[in-house]
Amino acid sequence: MMRTLLIRGMLAGVAAAALALMIAWIYGEPQVGHAISFEESRAAAHEHGEEVVSRTVQKTTGLITAMVFYGVAVGGLFAIAFAFAYGRIGALGARATAALVALGGFVAIVGVPFLKYPPTPPAVGNPDTIGSRTALYFGMVALGVLATTAAVIVQRRLLPRLGTWNATIAATAGFAVVVAVVYRFTPKPDAVADGFPATVLWDFRMASLGIQVVLWATLGLLFGALTERSLDQRTSTQSPHISPPGGTR
Repeated sequence: MMRTLLIRGMLAGVAAAALALMIAWIYGEPQVGHAISFEESRAAAHEHGEEVVSRTVQKTTGLITAMVFYGVAVGGLFAIAFAFAYGRIGALGARATAALVALGGFVAIVGVPFLKYPPTPPAVGNPDTIGSRTALYFGMVALGVLATTAAVIVQRRLLPRLGTWNATIAATAGFAVVVAVVYRFTPKPDAVADGFPATVLWDFRMASLGIQVVLWATLGLLFGALTERSLDQRTSTQSPHISPPGGTR
């Protein structure tokens, strides 16, 4: 069963990555092009060597490869999280469970780090802060995963005493407090060059967020639909034949 879920999750991740790739091409790539043009204009007085990887390769083969690998990885982790959550977060079906797992994954892996360390277009970031920004970003991802997991556990433990609504509010409030405190005491290194157009930065970050929204929403909906259908088929094939009242004649 776990192997089937894992394969289904990776395939759903590839499908989700294909849709997210459309968003990246339509909305993200133009902003990357503007960022590179800005960097080139600033460095016009300096001599540049030949590009190791051409811009055409970067926005075609390179972007496709990156998105596919990301979709497969996220889909596999999603399947594992679904297998752990299914049947443990109330009497929810496969679709509802998948939707909640997708929402939780998006909040933990995308939302929490995005609010503190939003993405920066390539070629415009301060090279002196790349290492620290990378470490802080992945640290914030770890915080998001741990805080989300803890919120789910707290909600389940408070459920018998407070009920679903109050337990959910209490767990969500605790999650928000923990994240806010960590936000307050973590630094925010300078990541954008002076003079970089604010509209390009905003559009790039919105495009990055849109890519993640499409990927996680597609993954949750597609995985849930496929899994629910598979479980329904398995149930129908395993159901015993019931004899009519009075027995067979």
